[in-house]
Amino acid sequence: MLAKEIFQRYELKYLIPFEKYKEIADQLTANEKMRYDKFGDGFGRYNIVSLYFDSDDKKIYYETRNKLRFRQKLRLRVYDDAAINGPAFLEVKKKFNKVVNKRRTKIKLADAYEYLKYGNKNGDLRVYDPSNPQIMNEVESFRSLYGLKPRVVVSYDRQAFHGIEDSDLRVTFDYNLMARDDNLHIEDGPDGTYFVDPNLVVMEVKVSQSVPFWLSRLLSDFECPRKSVSKFCTSIDLMEEMQRTARHSEDEETKSLIV
Repeated sequence: MLAKEIFQRYELKYLIPFEKYKEIADQLTANEKMRYDKFGDGFGRYNIVSLYFDSDDKKIYYETRNKLRFRQKLRLRVYDDAAINGPAFLEVKKKFNKVVNKRRTKIKLADAYEYLKYGNKNGDLRVYDPSNPQIMNEVESFRSLYGLKPRVVVSYDRQAFHGIEDSDLRVTFDYNLMARDDNLHIEDGPDGTYFVDPNLVVMEVKVSQSVPFWLSRLLSDFECPRKSVSKFCTSIDLMEEMQRTARHSEDEETKSLIV
């Protein structure tokens, strides 16, 4: 699924109510400007589970949170009902001056886990049989430079649309956004704690140049203001808040026992 390995585009994000998402999604196909993503079910829907990485000093988190002109992320991603011997994608996502570049290589999930455990075996990453050895080398360079380690699992359901006349145009709607850090095995599927209100949907408009006029008009008619939503940072914030709450509860319980 989704075998394309190199992407370069602008990504515009919106946070909208679930009911508004349904109305907009209906309009995208009704005006015959877009079609359902062929890689999903009959309505362009599929599930995504991603393992994100960060350094011990949270370099990736702070690059994103502080909105540096250049920032990047590493993630391991699977789709729908993943299996340990099924396909996964190691992805390096970079953003510079608002342009997003994503490079990824297909790899068997079991081999991805072995790579994360043992690293650069014998100096040759081809032992992991990636679909793109060059991108695999880029993954290793990024991981070793930052000292990246598995940090959090993010999952969500997505409905996606592709432009009919403009093949580079893509609109996606993500909902049921959850995160966890107690089980980092992505083949175990979507699970965790909501880090976005389940009544809200993250909409993204992805274009290589500019948003077409008809879509800008549609978003204006539905009163969709731009809103930056970092799945990575928001999930990390939630995980750390949950950890603080748990520690506080433990401290209070200890105090009550002492008293």
